Parts: sequence; structure tokens; C-alpha cells
Amino acid sequence: MGKRPIYYDTETTGVKPKEDRIIEIAAFDPVNNKTFCEFVNPQMPIPKESSQITGITDEMVKDAKSFAEIGKDFFDFCKGEVVLIAHNNDRFDKYFLIEESKRNSLILPNFPYIDTLLWARKYRNDLPRHSLQYLREIYGIEQNNAHRALDDVDVLYKVFSLMIEDLTMEQVIDLLYNSNNEILQMPFGKHRGIPLEKVPKFYLKWLAGSGALDKPENEALKSSMEKRGLLN
Repeated sequence: MGKRPIYYDTETTGVKPKEDRIIEIAAFDPVNNKTFCEFVNPQMPIPKESSQITGITDEMVKDAKSFAEIGKDFFDFCKGEVVLIAHNNDRFDKYFLIEESKRNSLILPNFPYIDTLLWARKYRNDLPRHSLQYLREIYGIEQNNAHRALDDVDVLYKVFSLMIEDLTMEQVIDLLYNSNNEILQMPFGKHRGIPLEKVPKFYLKWLAGSGALDKPENEALKSSMEKRGLLN
């Protein structure tokens, strides 16, 4: 069994991980159909600008636990062979987890991560914007309460599932972060997991003729096939 996806999101007092604090954290485990959602007491006033964006006020978090406690609960929720997935993760959410863990003397597990914003920019470069709410509209997902953590997680899960179709989490990580983006095995369909050279030629030709290889998300696959002369 591959890595279990955990879709997550944080709401914060601002955009600087070393200075600002997490005020809400939410996650969804689609394999076990479990959710996690907790307010976090940031132990500092929430700026008015942040409250206007998130809808979260000092009153709402005053009785919440600190990240020292919530962080432990969140890491426990993410136990096992998992990958953490967030929109703008590599520039935002991950760094808040890192700084909050340091600040509260918690050991942050060595999670692998997927940044869905990076994926969207790389494989949907036909789109003019890549915000989560814009992608929600493009993929026809029903609108909900944007900028609240669990609602954003729900949208992210639905959008990203449509974006990657039947790719495994390992294949997504490989496509997103490997520098050469070389694909050695068929990533989807009835021949998924089979080395490209062993996939029947008639299937590869059918795939090319169907237009599937012209999709932005299959750019690396098409390039790998061409390098091996499999489309000749």
C-alpha cells in the first residue's frame, strides 16, 4: 500500500512563520474518512486584518489549547505512512508547522509533502490563476466557507483528486519534485506500474491518438515516451 494522503490547512495571525502563529489547523484523511479541526490559542492578539480574512477572532480562540497540545494531537492524527498535502504548502503551511514545533519544543515528524499550488502551476499552466478558489470554480466544486481551515481542506481534496486522477501519491511526488521528471513506469490506466518499454505498443499509440498525452499533467509522460522512441 502506498502513502496515505492527509489534506491539511492552517489559518494564521499573519504570513511570517517566525513571527506569526497558527490559530486553526484542519485535516482530512480520505482513506479512513476522518477529519481533524481545532482552534489554536496563539497566545497573542489576532490582528484585525487576519480576522477579516479568516473570520477568526480573539474571542473564538481564547479557551482553545496552545499549539504545544494541539500539535501533538495533529501529529498523532497523521501517524503512519502518510504524505501531507496543502495548497502553497512549500512556502506557507509547512513552515508554520516547522516554526510552531520549534517554538513549543515538539518533534515534527519527517513528513513528505505535496504542494498543490506548485502542481497546479506546473501541470495547469494553461490557467491564468491557480488560487484554490479559482481552481474550485474551474473544476466545478460547490462553493463553501473560504478561508476557514476545514472548508479549504474539503475543497482541496475534491479539486486535487480531479487534477491527479488515478496517480498514486508516490507518482505525484516523483512528477512534482524530481528534477528530470523522468517517468519509468505507466502512471495510470490498465497498465499502471508496468515499465514503459513493456507496455504494448498498440496501447501507447492509442493513448497518443486519444489526446491524453496532450494534457498538461501528462507532459512528462509524453516526453519520457518520446525519449525512448516509444511513439514512433
